[in-house]
Amino acid sequence: MTIGEFILLLIVAGICGSIAQALAGINRGGCLVSIALGFIGALLGTWLARTLDLPELFAVQFGDRPFPIIWSIVGASLFAAVLALLSRRPRPR
Repeated sequence: MTIGEFILLLIVAGICGSIAQALAGINRGGCLVSIALGFIGALLGTWLARTLDLPELFAVQFGDRPFPIIWSIVGASLFAAVLALLSRRPRPR
């Protein structure tokens, strides 16, 4: 993987993470948090798809590795929603 492919991978992971944050209804952190969320979502979403025997819908090839766009968004949305539920702050009275 070249440095250019790695930078594109980071950009795509950041976009997937920010879409997932928007779907989950949270907006915490910045660009680095979105990138990390995109990578965690790719791991979680791919595991979930393989467990349920679902097809890989849309993957972008970076070097010799595919990056699952749809499953990254799905996994990151689930992860962000769980984090939002666990870290809810009580409302001031």
